[in-house]
Amino acid sequence: EVGRGDVFGFLGPNGAGKSTTMRMFTGLVRPDAGSIEILGYDLRRRHNQALARVGAIVEAPALYPHLSAARNLEVLSSLSGGAPRERREEVLRLVGLEGRGGDRVKTYSHGMKQRLAIARALLPHPEVILLDEPTNGLDPGGMVEVRELIRHLARQEGITVFLSSHLLAEVEQVCNRVAVIDKGRVLVQGEVGELLRERVFLRVRAEPVERAREILAGLEWVRQVADDAQGLRVDTPEEHAADVNAALVAGGCRVSALIPGRQSLEEFFMGLIRPAEAA
Repeated sequence: EVGRGDVFGFLGPNGAGKSTTMRMFTGLVRPDAGSIEILGYDLRRRHNQALARVGAIVEAPALYPHLSAARNLEVLSSLSGGAPRERREEVLRLVGLEGRGGDRVKTYSHGMKQRLAIARALLPHPEVILLDEPTNGLDPGGMVEVRELIRHLARQEGITVFLSSHLLAEVEQVCNRVAVIDKGRVLVQGEVGELLRERVFLRVRAEPVERAREILAGLEWVRQVADDAQGLRVDTPEEHAADVNAALVAGGCRVSALIPGRQSLEEFFMGLIRPAEAA
């Protein structure tokens, strides 16, 4: 379920069914069973109404490199009824290409081409935009540009964004909700903050390390102790930090640091996928 105004991350390993699902959303693939509803319209029964306010980039965007960006938008929009010049200029402004509309697309960087593809998807004034791997192949600067554009579309333009990606650090920065799928099944979905809130830990630096590990492993509120590049990683609620410190000191350890941390979306994802793959 994707709510209005969400920036929704659709995650899963290769072959999980992400692109197939997005093709179903756009009517390119028929589902064997079940139903898809977009903006209140059943996609199978009211296809045109369901997709009338949807923009999409599924896989690599198709552009004419020998034409200008403005001409690309004119030609490509004509395939679906056309868009007035004012709207074509407006979407170029939205994606930050208003000064480059007259340049041939073959002179564009990969990031600029991706933003032009998003401009094309914005032409029909969509309420929902579907983006398949929007930052794939971009350099760090291009990733930042597309990430900021996605945030702008959601916050300032009120567009619901549904994106698939395997770059989980990017997803964590831009998405407010996610779903993780594997082998066509939804493993989990929800608010990013809620999914990660319970997955907190402490990084502990204490000497001697072996004695610290022994003490920590014996504490009832500690779920797990593991080696970490910065010392020991202790899975325990942050409110027990003072108790951890007291126990270590009482046990004869010298504590130099207690650093609260939170599991990243990537760590959360791998924790879901590895057990599923083993099964």
